[in-house]
Amino acid sequence: MEVVAKQIDDANVVIEAKITKEEIEKKIDQLAKGAGKQVKVAGFRKGKVPAHVVKQMHGEKLGQDAEGAMVREVLDAGSNELALKPENILGQPVFLKYNRTDDGIELEIEISLRPLFDPEGYADAVPSYEQPAVEESERDERLSGLIAAQAPYETIKRKRALKKEDMAVIDFVGTIDGVEFAGGKAEGFNLKIGSGQFIPGFEEQMIGMKIGEERAVTVSFPEAYHAKDLAGKEALFQVKLNDIQVKTVPELDDALAAKLLRGEENPSVELLKERVADQIKQEKLSKIYNDELKPKLVEALVAKYDFALPKNIVEQEIDVKVNEKAKTMTKEELDGYKENPEKINALREEHRGDATDSVKATFIVDAIARKESIVVSDDEVSQAIYYESMMNGQDPQQVIKYYQEKNLLPAIKMGMIEDKLFAKLLGL
Repeated sequence: MEVVAKQIDDANVVIEAKITKEEIEKKIDQLAKGAGKQVKVAGFRKGKVPAHVVKQMHGEKLGQDAEGAMVREVLDAGSNELALKPENILGQPVFLKYNRTDDGIELEIEISLRPLFDPEGYADAVPSYEQPAVEESERDERLSGLIAAQAPYETIKRKRALKKEDMAVIDFVGTIDGVEFAGGKAEGFNLKIGSGQFIPGFEEQMIGMKIGEERAVTVSFPEAYHAKDLAGKEALFQVKLNDIQVKTVPELDDALAAKLLRGEENPSVELLKERVADQIKQEKLSKIYNDELKPKLVEALVAKYDFALPKNIVEQEIDVKVNEKAKTMTKEELDGYKENPEKINALREEHRGDATDSVKATFIVDAIARKESIVVSDDEVSQAIYYESMMNGQDPQQVIKYYQEKNLLPAIKMGMIEDKLFAKLLGL
């Protein structure tokens, strides 16, 4: 077996090999002898099945296994020749050539390696920025919202007509052509007037009602209503107003501050104001980070370093970007790419620059994170996914399962490492 390993650059290796027909036959014989000790065949004692019998029964499978074993030997021989470390090999080998001839098999295999470079001077790429200011008016507006959220609804003391922002306690029965429909009836229902919770026009027609009054409200369900049997239909609701409630906003004092600062030591109005101002500042910093600082830092790091990139990783990233683009295409556009390799290749080349920068940035971040001892555990990844799922009203276990099946967890972890690293470099 002839094996020649060539180092194309620091991140890519090509292994060329010629496997003779005799070597493949020899490997098939070895595998057949091994199998003969394991398989059961009528008329032969266990472990004593002759190799030629095994070959007659499983010739095609043995041939496939033999070729696979020979390819692994080629990869091992090439890796040993160039002293490649397994931990530096990325992804699966790519077959540039796999030609079966009368004499055997001719192989050309590409292996990609982790780029090894020293990210010296990365601090020079960190952009400067000004700490955002928080005005008292911003703080007080946020504080008012927090206090209002704690305010209970109470029945109005002075009898008056229903108006916008009131909480109406109602009974209602809805009918279409005189027939009640599912979900169209309730008693003691709380409806904030102006919230847009009900069908357009419903809340507006209730304005001016008095406690105890009954009123007929006619509305039309939107054409795009989720219940198809109701979409676009006109409905009549008999509505009775049982009560009108308004929020009674409490006065801000240390007792209310203690309620809002649950778990804080020595809670007070002043401490609450500080915490609210800090929260607004962090929100502003987060926006500056995502909109300005992170893109600038990535761009500066990519421009600062020059090193070879693993070809298979770049091609995979191009695949991702092309697939994302395909999701935005119409059926006609997609049909235009079918059976048109030149057009597909042109599309891939359009995304090569962005894909290359993205892959390069990933390796730069990885190298700097190692220097800065930035790590993210699997538990941290799971917790982040769990929290985000809960906030979006999704089942965390189903979301994690989806990410696992799509092999997206490594990318999520890398994103968390990047944010953790950049936050440290930027002093956020």
